[in-house]
Amino acid sequence: MSKVVAFVLFWILGSVLIWIQTNGQFIWNWFRDNPVLLSICFGTIISLIMINATRIGFEALNGSLWSIKWVGFSLGIITNALLNYYLMGEGINMKTTISCVLACVIITIQFWK
Repeated sequence: MSKVVAFVLFWILGSVLIWIQTNGQFIWNWFRDNPVLLSICFGTIISLIMINATRIGFEALNGSLWSIKWVGFSLGIITNALLNYYLMGEGINMKTTISCVLACVIITIQFWK
């Protein structure tokens, strides 16, 4: 169970950093004005986090890369929706709600034994 928690937390951290790296340009001028430096600095850190998340997820999900992809995709959808809401002020409408519910269903299916 601890590997599942570690996998999910690493993936969420990576997803948050990816969101900041790609969407920070709409919040902070420095991000918009320094894309190469941002890519080099953030990209290396994000890559290390996601490589570790994948390794831990591989162990936690019984060697299923397919399950890692689906869980990661779903966690990314949920993370993106929350960050868009909190940092960009985008509302949570019915389409977003249904997408997040479906993402939760996908995650549940991947852990189904």
